[in-house]
Amino acid sequence: MKETYFTAETIAELSAQWLKIYANAKKAAAQPFEIQRAGLLILDMQNYFLDENSHAFVPSGPAIISGLNELAALFRSKDRPVLATQHVNNAQNAGMMASWWSDMITDSHPLVDLHPGLNIEKSELITKSQYDAFYQSNLASLLASFQVEQLVIGGVMTHLCCETTARMAFVQGYEVFFLIDGAATYNREYHTSTLRNLAHGAAVLTTTKQMLGET
Repeated sequence: MKETYFTAETIAELSAQWLKIYANAKKAAAQPFEIQRAGLLILDMQNYFLDENSHAFVPSGPAIISGLNELAALFRSKDRPVLATQHVNNAQNAGMMASWWSDMITDSHPLVDLHPGLNIEKSELITKSQYDAFYQSNLASLLASFQVEQLVIGGVMTHLCCETTARMAFVQGYEVFFLIDGAATYNREYHTSTLRNLAHGAAVLTTTKQMLGET
């Protein structure tokens, strides 16, 4: 079920291939990226998913850290918001998470913190409790305070929290840009299924390299 499809050596070539295969070129042309209207949202890059000793380790997760850091630095240099979520559950907010998953990420879990390699400031961190980062969080109000109209999404896991949040962002009226090489999950089948689905009706696919080069 798990495989390492992104590594430092493969991520650039593979993401470029997937951009050609899955991107909706017509929609991308009609929805150009404008960083002064944009915000960057990085989901759940926690040790729970990035520590190789964790049962929930995402093998391709470490390979996306460098690109996310570069993109976050770009957004900050343009005075645009960078937000990162930390998934935390308790008995009150877990809902179906408690019955679906055998292990909840509580605030006392030893792997609850963000991976130390991800450069995120404390003021950029928000807490979430469900796949949808908008659900019962202050994400929408923070984005509104920065007048965000375009939302760039990456993190883990591609097919769960990232895809769910991208869909909800679309429903709420954001122009969504999804990072092919800025998201990761357990295997390439899960990853590419999300790319195919989102490109069909919810998000413009892009890469960190493409965004860094275009801005």
